[in-house]
Amino acid sequence: MAARGPQVEMPKQPPEERVDNFDEVAQGYTEEMAIEEALRCLTCPNPQCIKGCPVDIDIPGFIDLMKQGKFDEAIKEVKEKNALPAICGRVCPQESQCQKFCILGIKGDPIAIGRLERFVADWEQEHGVEVPGNPDNNGGKVAVVGAGPAGLTVAAELAKLGHDVTIFEALHNAGGVLTYGIPQFRLPKEIVQAEVNYVQKLGVTINLDAMIGKLYTISELFADGFDAVFIGSGAGLTRFLHVPGENLNGIYSANEFLIRTNLMRAYKFPEYDTPINVGKIVAVIGGGNVAMDSARSALRLGAEKVIIVYRRGREELPARLEEVENAEEEGVEFMLLNNPVRFKGDDLGRVKQMEVIRMELGEPDESGRRRPIPVEGSEYLIDVNTVVIAIGQTPNPIIQRTTEGLETTRWNTIVVDEETMQTSIEGVYAGGDIVSGTATVISAMGAGKKAAKAIHEYIFKKS
Repeated sequence: MAARGPQVEMPKQPPEERVDNFDEVAQGYTEEMAIEEALRCLTCPNPQCIKGCPVDIDIPGFIDLMKQGKFDEAIKEVKEKNALPAICGRVCPQESQCQKFCILGIKGDPIAIGRLERFVADWEQEHGVEVPGNPDNNGGKVAVVGAGPAGLTVAAELAKLGHDVTIFEALHNAGGVLTYGIPQFRLPKEIVQAEVNYVQKLGVTINLDAMIGKLYTISELFADGFDAVFIGSGAGLTRFLHVPGENLNGIYSANEFLIRTNLMRAYKFPEYDTPINVGKIVAVIGGGNVAMDSARSALRLGAEKVIIVYRRGREELPARLEEVENAEEEGVEFMLLNNPVRFKGDDLGRVKQMEVIRMELGEPDESGRRRPIPVEGSEYLIDVNTVVIAIGQTPNPIIQRTTEGLETTRWNTIVVDEETMQTSIEGVYAGGDIVSGTATVISAMGAGKKAAKAIHEYIFKKS
């Protein structure tokens, strides 16, 4: 097989401009760029890319339609399997999923599947969203807990099958991590809201400020006439370092830092009165996408110097390579093979220094990455004004503690049948981070699709 040309590059805001605004960095393809990239596809008789897609999109099918300029048909093909394409085209790690299996990637660049998905989704928003006619409401009544990617997906799938679906969302905006966790410059809130609007147009009701476990319990939902419940409440409980000084002022969890920035619009202060005074030097602890989002947000909020502190090396960074490169372009510094051991404060109780210890890599641990080992006697101090801790999250146990008979793990994740996503309670299903721990948007959506199929079958067997 002869190698084809490289991927068509997507235009981006220049780094020197984008560090001063929260506008979207990646600008998207033009029609000409999209067709040029689509034409690179081999239209394989035995396509491997589909097996890398957690929601089973007919990737060669929609790309073939794009080659012909049939963008309206291409987006319909995508939406047969994916109700949130504009989101997935922006934040899914295609390089480790669908694009990983692209035959072209053996000798050159794989097809930019995510960029093409984003293009047709954005094209539809510009030219008018067509909502498919749904069957009459002849199914069951389903409650969905959480309006994040898993909840929105299961709700959309069930609505298309004729079920009466109500989402209960604890926050005052739908979208879950898509709204409060991912910054505007990577995933504009207007895009998230447009996708939420689409799900509502399918017939789904969304109740905001409705925390299940407090407002209603799962058993009370059944008593209220729901036939099945899906729990997709995510993983919103922050992990901390548990080192001295972690309670000093100026030390944030990534969850709080990004909620203030995204959902409460700290970047629009004083228009929105939720400021974050980041000071001159910001340290972000962690190496995942959330750490990159926090670091890049801190730059835009006025920090003069932002440092990523990560206990492993560059090869072990869990963040997408694209996000690491964007952070470096914008001036984020990386302090690799270092780990905080304590924080020191000033007379006002605000963090002013961070003591770190150098690390070296040993044998691989259960994650497959080499285990970081402290180098004895290598501690040193660095000055900081703000610290953001981005080392992961676990599920909030409110639902688990208020639902009798629900089997959970010691990490507060819910135990499910992997084929059906059913929990230990009949009629109760779960998916996304509440089951897997912190994972990708598309994996949560894949779990939602599995659950929707199982709930549909359960309701009709029951009736």
